[in-house]
Amino acid sequence: MKTRFFTTLISTLALTGVYATSAQAFTFKTNYSTTDKTTWTKDITLNSVEFNSKTYSNFSLVNKVDIIHNDLWTEGNTGAASSDRGDNASGNAVEAPTASNLAVSLGNLNLNNIVDSEDNGSFTLDLFFAKPANNFLFFERGKNSKLDVQAVLTDGSFGKVVNLDSKTWESAGYNLDTTEITGAQEVGSLGLSLSNLGVTDAKSFKGLRLISTSDFKGPDFKVVGVSVPEPTTVLGLGLVGAALAMSRRKKAQ
Repeated sequence: MKTRFFTTLISTLALTGVYATSAQAFTFKTNYSTTDKTTWTKDITLNSVEFNSKTYSNFSLVNKVDIIHNDLWTEGNTGAASSDRGDNASGNAVEAPTASNLAVSLGNLNLNNIVDSEDNGSFTLDLFFAKPANNFLFFERGKNSKLDVQAVLTDGSFGKVVNLDSKTWESAGYNLDTTEITGAQEVGSLGLSLSNLGVTDAKSFKGLRLISTSDFKGPDFKVVGVSVPEPTTVLGLGLVGAALAMSRRKKAQ
């Protein structure tokens, strides 16, 4: 009877999204604050996100970027990934960025600090985070570009490649206008968990590899990590709570 109960409970959690084993990217709500919802050129602060009926603000930010490949910038619309910011936002704007420039653009909660990519450019970037995270939130300006995501593992190998397709971006609820474009564009969002990336042991996760090729139409992106309690942890806490409640009832009787 107990075995059947736990099997039913875990199946229910899976169906409700609490026990996430899906290979698909997930959607989330973005909670932000800004003083400029007209031109979208100023700082936009990420406050929290909501998914699976929970609110999360325990973000893990990028603190290091390794440039594996980035097309060379030689004036104009050449090169691939660059550091960019809103016209009136804080942050840096560097056409031929160093790895440190890219880490600065990604390593904060200002959604108007992004990595801007040229339409025909290609790059491969490895991102590392300041503290452990098991879910990753992606923001893409324009909702018209693709991005390949792969887990970098501690043993030097990689997880499976997941493609965030331009057709699947959900609306993040805000726009962006940065130094490299004229006029604000809508931002899309999607999330990936370690299980989505084929990682079964969180301890083996080291970072993310992001890849864009010349036919991906230049993703302009931001990514932050967030730590979500594992299903076994949630289940364990529930069982502990139930045991405590039963113990108290017995004492009362």
